[in-house]
Amino acid sequence: MASLQDQLLKAGLGDEKKAKKIRKEKNKKNKAVRKNQDSADTSLQDEIKAKKDAQAQLDAERNKAIQDKIELKSEHGKVKQMIQQLHITDFGGELSFNYVLDKKVKTLSVDQPSYNALTKGQIGLCVLEGKSYVMPSIAIDKIRAVDEAYVLVLNENTATEVEDDDPYADFQIPDDLMW
Repeated sequence: MASLQDQLLKAGLGDEKKAKKIRKEKNKKNKAVRKNQDSADTSLQDEIKAKKDAQAQLDAERNKAIQDKIELKSEHGKVKQMIQQLHITDFGGELSFNYVLDKKVKTLSVDQPSYNALTKGQIGLCVLEGKSYVMPSIAIDKIRAVDEAYVLVLNENTATEVEDDDPYADFQIPDDLMW
């Protein structure tokens, strides 16, 4: 089936020149419309790209948060394993060492060398799942780097400074008095 324009030309109702002129005008209008669509398409493409970039950034932030949670769980797992494996079991004795756990004063029976090590900061106490463990100070320092909440007691080993004109310099003050 021929177009209406072709049928009118066959019937002798139209002119070939007029038909070409009309086709050219129609093509010009189509080109103009396509150019406007292209500019609209580029702005639409820019908008889509901006949305994709924003979505990618949100995804990256979510992934970073998830990775941080995984690392934190891993670190806490390492701390639990360290406490369970490195705790000291041979410290029982007749001396009592008092410490605070969950707002309650607890007592730990220790021998003299362990008591001295506790007061000097060579060993300390950690807590895991409500239970306290005696740990070496090196392990406690590593645990403290991950989370301070695991460390109960680690005394600082500070040397007492003696003044030159102190009249009691010859008398040493015991730090482990028992009452």
